[in-house]
Amino acid sequence: MIAWNSTPVPVLDGTQAGVSLFDTALQGPAPLGNRPEQSLYVCGITPYDATHLGHAATYVAFDLLNRTWRDAGSTVRYVQNVTDVDDPLLERATATGVDWRDLAADQIALFREDMEALNVLPPDHYVGAVESIDWIVPIVEKLVGRDLAYTVPGEGAEPDGDVYFSLDAAAALDTDDDARWFLGQVSHLDVEKMLALSAERGGDPQRPFKRNALDPLLWRAARPGEPSWPGGSLGDGRPGWHIECAVIARQFLPSPFTVQGGGSDLVFPHHEMSAAHAWAAGGTPLAQHYAHAGMVGYDGGKMSKSRGNLVLVSKLRRAGVDPAAIRLAILAHHYRADWPWTDEVLETAIRRLALWREAARSATHDDVAGLREQVRAHLADDLDAPAALAAIDAWAATPRAGGTDGRALADVVDALLGVRL
Repeated sequence: MIAWNSTPVPVLDGTQAGVSLFDTALQGPAPLGNRPEQSLYVCGITPYDATHLGHAATYVAFDLLNRTWRDAGSTVRYVQNVTDVDDPLLERATATGVDWRDLAADQIALFREDMEALNVLPPDHYVGAVESIDWIVPIVEKLVGRDLAYTVPGEGAEPDGDVYFSLDAAAALDTDDDARWFLGQVSHLDVEKMLALSAERGGDPQRPFKRNALDPLLWRAARPGEPSWPGGSLGDGRPGWHIECAVIARQFLPSPFTVQGGGSDLVFPHHEMSAAHAWAAGGTPLAQHYAHAGMVGYDGGKMSKSRGNLVLVSKLRRAGVDPAAIRLAILAHHYRADWPWTDEVLETAIRRLALWREAARSATHDDVAGLREQVRAHLADDLDAPAALAAIDAWAATPRAGGTDGRALADVVDALLGVRL
């Protein structure tokens, strides 16, 4: 699958010293170190109602990490998936009378346009669930063969052949304790909370005949009227959500890769279960670190498709809002914070963008040297974009003799924050 285009990132004098990132699994800051190569996987969209501000905030957050690594001189291997077949997509297609493939294609195209407009660096590999099925099937077959997965008998309208992952069997695997996976390793939640979130976020803890109510689906047997693909010994069907990301990440990134990223609503069950699948299939952790972006709210609640309270990037762009202002509105909030989208948030960003553009006209290379290092230092501290923005605000408000460069400030802001002046 093709990602999107990007403009060249300006090369700055000096280099980023490194970055410390809050690790959800460690429950604290983790120095990532400066390495010749860093690797990043960020969970992508299910392509309907793309791209709302919650999506945008997540991808802008990890774009900061990507840019910070690159500024440190690292080569970044970045992978993002697209869940281009899943229950919510099929339900929306049915409700709107649109073929699910057409709906997915239209929304993926819109997402690409939004990411390009927001100056988000594209992934090296942009991979759909459908195109990864041939990689997923043998992994699920392997798990079944090792009794780490099992088939649940059908009941009522449910057919025989749904394959589930055994969390208990994975936790019992005999290996080095330093590498062992255990349930709760990423989320640190108790079982009661896990059961509630599983039911809320696409799981089926009430399904009869499962060995553990939390066991996640690996392979959904074909149903009438639903798309399906050959699954070898598994029979026709389609993959579960969590195995999709685990397999795609293993296909393109080291084991373990550096950072697994996504919204905080993916901590459980998605990242917990993807980590379990990767561990059981390969004997090594999925990722070294887990980082999560906060939720964007609107109209009194979390912005979500189920609530229907979405602010779409595409609609803002069509209304004439500069994408750089949208990006600045996002960066005004720390990536881990939950925050509400309001008209005032956008108006503040528009004013900030105008201030920076005016200051950029008279900035010289020497003027911005100290500011560049301030911005680097703030980003090194858990991607503290709000502090970086405040430093630029103070610099832009300070009178100076000025010059005729015109690109000095613009290059710093573009390279480190992804904001085009």
